[in-house]
Amino acid sequence: MILFIIAIDGPSGAGKSTLGRKLARELGLLYIDTGAMYRAAALAVVEAGISATDAEAVAEVASRARIELAGDPDVPRVLLDGRDVSEEIRTEQITRLSSVISTIPEVRRDLVRRQREMGRRGRGVVLDGRDIGTVVFPDANVKFFLTAVPEARARRRFAEDRRQEHALTFADTLADINTRDQRDATRADSPLAIAEDAVVIDTTELSIEEVFSRMLEVIRERHADLKSRRL
Repeated sequence: MILFIIAIDGPSGAGKSTLGRKLARELGLLYIDTGAMYRAAALAVVEAGISATDAEAVAEVASRARIELAGDPDVPRVLLDGRDVSEEIRTEQITRLSSVISTIPEVRRDLVRRQREMGRRGRGVVLDGRDIGTVVFPDANVKFFLTAVPEARARRRFAEDRRQEHALTFADTLADINTRDQRDATRADSPLAIAEDAVVIDTTELSIEEVFSRMLEVIRERHADLKSRRL
């Protein structure tokens, strides 16, 4: 059986989750939203009353948290210690905190280990995040790096986040995007980077369907090549 791994990396708001779900649904593969795992860990930290500046305590809480991804790509659910927290982890507070705790090496290494374990199940998987193609699965069969100018990414994030945070402004979202970009690019452990063999797609001027078609084309070419080499 061929384990086919598709890695999708890129900054916040580039379309990773939307396209990851679409690809998993189209190809019948497992979908893992690694960002949701960091959000669930952040929620566990909030509920434990731990300060994000106490890296040791944060890492301990995150390591104890039982984080599960359930459901299909169309209706993904995130469980924290058996409780469905799919909605709770989408607030602006949790979004910002997840970005902060993701810079803690111990937290990152623990979640990377879990992501690898989950990704090796079944016949194939689509994972999206910040370090999938460079750290989590550097040997992935297909690697994508999705990007877009900050303003375009902020517009997408703003449209999504306003559902949860009605008082949020576009300026707030853009500022958060820029802060997260800086934090992701400069963190000591697993900084956001483009894998040498990644297919880079700038989604600024492209529709979701246009990007989806391009990704499917690449995936099918790679899969056909892999099958032919294993015959």
